[in-house]
Amino acid sequence: ACAKHFAGYGAAEGGRDYNTTMIPEGEMRDVYLKPFHAAAKAGAASFMSGFNEINGIPATGNEFLLKKILREEWGFEGFVVSDWASVTEMIEHGFAADEKEAAAKAVKVGVDMEMASTSYKDHLKELITEGKIDEKLLDASVYRILKVKSDLGLFENPYIPEPDMDQFGKDAYLNAARKSAQQGFVLLKNENNRLPLSGSNPKIALIGPMAHQKYEQLGTWVFDADTSLSVTPLEGMQERFGENNIQFANGLKFTRDQGDQGFNAAIQAANNSDLAVICVGEESIISGEAHCLANLELTGAQNELIKAVAKTGKPIVLVILAGRPLAIGEISKYADAVIYGFHPGTMTGAALADIISGDVNPSGKLPVTFPKSAGQIPFYYNRKNTGRPSSAREWTALYEIPVKTPQTSLGNSSHYLDEGFQPLYAFGFGLSYTQFNYRDLKINTKEVSIGGDIEASVVLENTGNLAGEEISQLYIRDLVADVTRPIKELKAFSRTHLEPGESKILTFVFNSSELAFHNQKMENKVEPGDFELWIGGNSDANLKDVFKVKP
Repeated sequence: ACAKHFAGYGAAEGGRDYNTTMIPEGEMRDVYLKPFHAAAKAGAASFMSGFNEINGIPATGNEFLLKKILREEWGFEGFVVSDWASVTEMIEHGFAADEKEAAAKAVKVGVDMEMASTSYKDHLKELITEGKIDEKLLDASVYRILKVKSDLGLFENPYIPEPDMDQFGKDAYLNAARKSAQQGFVLLKNENNRLPLSGSNPKIALIGPMAHQKYEQLGTWVFDADTSLSVTPLEGMQERFGENNIQFANGLKFTRDQGDQGFNAAIQAANNSDLAVICVGEESIISGEAHCLANLELTGAQNELIKAVAKTGKPIVLVILAGRPLAIGEISKYADAVIYGFHPGTMTGAALADIISGDVNPSGKLPVTFPKSAGQIPFYYNRKNTGRPSSAREWTALYEIPVKTPQTSLGNSSHYLDEGFQPLYAFGFGLSYTQFNYRDLKINTKEVSIGGDIEASVVLENTGNLAGEEISQLYIRDLVADVTRPIKELKAFSRTHLEPGESKILTFVFNSSELAFHNQKMENKVEPGDFELWIGGNSDANLKDVFKVKP
């Protein structure tokens, strides 16, 4: 396993791949390094350096990251591989004058293997001969690479046995892919309980450029995909509801199609049906590395297609298959129900039919905050409070300000006049076909000494008429600290299945070491003081209690 990209790559300026990152050391340690440290402790065999620079030093030449943190503090013994030509890209960064200097800088900080470019092969011997790098550095890198190969048994068994080759498309794999897709679909809206579909044989208009795309639903970086294994929404819906009950019209040839030639067929299909399921989103090539967007609206004429179908008056189930959170707030108003699937993979269509029919109750939760527009970015749940936090009482909307209003700070809080202070959808949000109620939150350890465990419990009840699964989430806040702390931090979660009317007591236990952070002196410590704790179905949970950490 290779942990990548080390580190802070996700903080690129403006969300643009390969771009600059400026990350204070405390934030780097408390946020960006934590998952990498977990990977190292779990036994990851290698790390990959990132394309980005961090505070002026490219990751591939970063002594702080690769020597001080990875080797010295964490004791990592595997090898480090560069990202694709990231050694020689340090020339473009302005960190190395030529390939020879780039090779020297990378090997000195512990990049053991160079990917794609050949500066090591071309210059390491010369650098050693000139005494500019110690031969022991080369020996150490070679040793680390060979040790991983030895641990894998590649010297004794370098080839995969023929019976183990081409292990694709097995029933067990497809069943796992189907379950993964089922659990990954997130129900964002369901007005008047439009879903699941009632009646045994509803007439469904299946519309949209993502409704029958075997390749596009797989997402980015799928060089070896076998699209013959893909089950599209069209195929899944036909299988579940019957071919005669599905009228298909793609409306657009692909997601970026700006024409309206297919609109009439889509409108006719909707008019001849009980409801419309519209599948929109992004093709796989629009998502992923080096495919950043400044505008997060649906591309092409997808919005216009949705509005055209909405004029029929038929109920609409909007399904978004995309590789990123899109700004769907305005267009969602035309839909009775909204399902976000990201790019669910091979079994997209089968899993979608399972969800829409009610054979499976959706349980997915958003793994990222959804902004209303690109202008709200960056937007994340674990943001800081600021000295002037916003609230509904203090927010002044742009079009509510009277003309010729005297100059004022308009509430004196941190918000956008046009988009406000709340996201479109909160981190961890996701609906179900049933209803879950949280009550009786208790913290059994109201006071805990540093090093002790905090135990909290809550009663979760299924108050609806269907069985379902709920992903419960526990958040904390350190109220006063040497360095300001986030308004909420996710510390635990659990998945619980409940029958209608059933309730369970959920118990969460975590050690006070989870409350540690890096203070102004870069000491990783738990500070005594007061903490708030929430348990609920998303990061906007309001069921709260308090506890204290004693010295």
